[in-house]
Amino acid sequence: MPINIKRSSASILVLTFLVLCFPLFSRGSLDGDMAEGIRTVVIDAGHGGHDPGAVGKKGREKEIALSIALKLGNYIEENMPDVKVVYTRKDDEFIDLWKRAEIANKAEADLFLSIHVNAHDRTSARGTLTLVLGQHRADENFDVAVRENSVILLEDDYETRYEGFDPKSTESYIMFSLMQKTYFKQSIEFGAFVQDQFRERAQRKDLGVREQGIYVLAQTAMPGVLVETGFITNEEEEKYLLSDYGQDIIASAIYRGFRGYKEEIDRRSNLSVVIREEPAEEKIPVPELPVIIDPAQVVFSVQIASTKNKIATDPSSFKGLQDVRVMEDGRWFKYMTGQEVDYYSALEKCKAIKEFFPDAFVVASRDGKIIPMSEALIEINR
Repeated sequence: MPINIKRSSASILVLTFLVLCFPLFSRGSLDGDMAEGIRTVVIDAGHGGHDPGAVGKKGREKEIALSIALKLGNYIEENMPDVKVVYTRKDDEFIDLWKRAEIANKAEADLFLSIHVNAHDRTSARGTLTLVLGQHRADENFDVAVRENSVILLEDDYETRYEGFDPKSTESYIMFSLMQKTYFKQSIEFGAFVQDQFRERAQRKDLGVREQGIYVLAQTAMPGVLVETGFITNEEEEKYLLSDYGQDIIASAIYRGFRGYKEEIDRRSNLSVVIREEPAEEKIPVPELPVIIDPAQVVFSVQIASTKNKIATDPSSFKGLQDVRVMEDGRWFKYMTGQEVDYYSALEKCKAIKEFFPDAFVVASRDGKIIPMSEALIEINR
């Protein structure tokens, strides 16, 4: 069937307007850094009902996500009586994507946390990943966005409700490059706390915090993340995710990440900045001076690879990249580029490098040693 370009473009414009404005109309002031701290969290167990989500040899995403979500909520309720926990579902029920966002917005939540399980054609793929709302990128993580957004196709009136949004069409994702990133930095920060816990406490492979066009995050008027807790298509990880022990560890790691993030937000609840803003553009150009970094200062770099056996850092090994250095971290040699004292600058550098190294992500170090990102973010905001 031929595509009506004008109609398609108009639909995207309408959708973009709705996505941009819906959260703004559904909540009060967005100014500041959650002046009252974290008081309400919405936990969203992905999929449910006639939507099984990703399917492995023995398990289904909907059951695993629900079990982890309930365990996580229980940890918060038992240990943080000052935090109200709201669930989008507590049983095997299908909930429309728009309804999940509506639940969070009506609760005036301070954080939206969606729990999912990953899948990949390559059965060796493993690890945990936290996604935040951002511009669609043409890498393997786009498959995650398509899979999670395709839930809308199971809804009865999706063509009317979502104004022509097609989760399988790259054209539809134009809107995510136009959206205001009101909660982007808070979401990134929370994701860093969670991934630190996955890596340090749960001993899971850390795939980092990445941007992607996740529709449900676009509709929520608060910081939010989608956590992929492991790969159901990996036999070892599926077994872990189906076990009560594994679910406890995953839920505990997310809880500890939430606790660390909440403590940090509460600590600076009267501030208006979450992480350092990008410096204002200079109107008068000034010559660049060499930057001298104190070894004890936190530095942000972009990690592009890791190996068990050390390799040369010359440009021929890294697609012509000039300033690659290696840092030993336990049994691994990690290769990184750039040294930024400003987190936001490192994030922008990472976006550019992802074109050549799709798995690149930002890491923090001090005195030549990698440190947890949550620790680094807390330090730079003191």
